[in-house]
Amino acid sequence: MAETLVYKRPESLLKDGHFTFCPGCGHGVVLKIIAELIDEFNLQKDTIAISSVGCSIFLEKFFNLDVAGASHGRSPCVATGVKRCKPDKFVFTYQGDGDAATIGFNETIHTACRGEHISMIMINNTNFGMTGGQASATTLVGQVTTTTPKGRKAELTGYPLHAAEIVAKCDGTAYCARVAITDSKNIRQAKAAIKKAFEAQLNGLGFGFVEVLAACPTNWHMTPVESVKHIEEVTEKIHCLGVFKDVTVQEKV
Repeated sequence: MAETLVYKRPESLLKDGHFTFCPGCGHGVVLKIIAELIDEFNLQKDTIAISSVGCSIFLEKFFNLDVAGASHGRSPCVATGVKRCKPDKFVFTYQGDGDAATIGFNETIHTACRGEHISMIMINNTNFGMTGGQASATTLVGQVTTTTPKGRKAELTGYPLHAAEIVAKCDGTAYCARVAITDSKNIRQAKAAIKKAFEAQLNGLGFGFVEVLAACPTNWHMTPVESVKHIEEVTEKIHCLGVFKDVTVQEKV
């Protein structure tokens, strides 16, 4: 009886690479989604990924792609330069909320306003995951971090920044969504959203942005199971899931 192939490792992921992420964080799931889409679009030889300081810093160890590094928060700048110099290449950034929504949010917004033809994936685990668990712009009110040991206080440091909603308001943004990877249904929806962000670039429509709610069990001091439950019961009530802008749909109306 002939064997039927039901799953294989994406070619865009390194064969012998090992993820260095903490168990249960979700980065591995998102990287697999990205690699699958790059394979599906047959973009492996034409892709340049941009990593930054944070959990994405070792991106070249995971992807079988060309990868360029950027300083903290500056991935959109590097990606802009790469895309403008090599407009035939597919360029995306992979960043955390500390990187893309805190230190580098100015870069994120201006890249969106300019309508740069790049795609940005922002993993939002509501803290600086790799650098010690400090509070970020997306940290929830009351959330305990290393820099808010008694919980974030709105009267002292303000309220969480809603990155996707703000990026969606920029005229140059072609696609913008917030997704989660808490279960198989949400993972499928996350892949569909990232695919849309990639298509926005491939079809010359403008900037594509996807914010992904993911767990940080280590800095949240939770088990992976508790972390998923926390996203579903707490985080999603503040950082609501949804598609905030889709130019392709608007054009069809």
